[in-house]
Amino acid sequence: MTTMEAIGPRPKRALDPARIMIYSVLIVAALYYLLPLYVMVMTSLKGMPEIRLGNIFAPPVEVTFEPWIKAWDTACTGLYCEGLKVGFWNSVQILIPSVIISIAIASVNGYALSFWRFRGAEVFFTILIFGSFIPYQVMLYPLVIITRELGIFGSLAGVIFIHTIFGMPILTLLFRNYFASLPQELFKAARVDGAGFWGVFLKIMVPMSPPIFVVAIILQVTGIWNDFLFGVIFAGTQNFPMTVQLNNIVNTTQGVKEYNVNMAATILTGGVPLLIYFLSGKYFVRGIAAGAVKG
Repeated sequence: MTTMEAIGPRPKRALDPARIMIYSVLIVAALYYLLPLYVMVMTSLKGMPEIRLGNIFAPPVEVTFEPWIKAWDTACTGLYCEGLKVGFWNSVQILIPSVIISIAIASVNGYALSFWRFRGAEVFFTILIFGSFIPYQVMLYPLVIITRELGIFGSLAGVIFIHTIFGMPILTLLFRNYFASLPQELFKAARVDGAGFWGVFLKIMVPMSPPIFVVAIILQVTGIWNDFLFGVIFAGTQNFPMTVQLNNIVNTTQGVKEYNVNMAATILTGGVPLLIYFLSGKYFVRGIAAGAVKG
């Protein structure tokens, strides 16, 4: 045994320059992104007389939750003063079916493109990839005509239809790449045992794929909940989602600008995707690392 082996590896210095640089950059980046959130929270807890003093970074002298209550219940969003609660339930009704339908279809598409190659599969996959990069604005007018002819323009069903269509290309790509990274031997063994298309998918592929389903859920929830364009065009005035209602509150021209109410409404609107990330962020990273971006 040599002297080096007996002593062991040399301990790392606590003040390693590279480590100091990495942590410094991370701290600066964290402060950069947390500062706007801090200002929003502090402003939403102040009354208007305190806000007029102009110190946006100071914590509230007297905490009040009245702006939060008004933003949720009585803030004016155009002709109606019903707050964000109506838009919240509209967003929930749009979100749940859009996420379920798009992920269900995309997972089957990805599975079929990975293990059940059919004639023209590569062409179909190329079209899907091409579709995921088409700007939404280019497709607006044709989609308005299609939803009008289907009788769903100006309804929640129309927004669900649009989100399902635009979610499938990128989700199909994710599922296809993930399934392609799984061992082919499992599929072949299941086929030898007599399992068919749905048997292999439901009994083998789905139980092995929670990470990529979490990735898909996070992507869809974030994209659909934060959407403004499709909501304002396809939902109709009675079915505006939360983001459209937030825009109407912030840009209202009636009375005095209530910055505390605007900040509270902004935090309430962003609460759902933030909560999803906090609860499942580690699963998102795990799903990406497990093959969501593998070719």
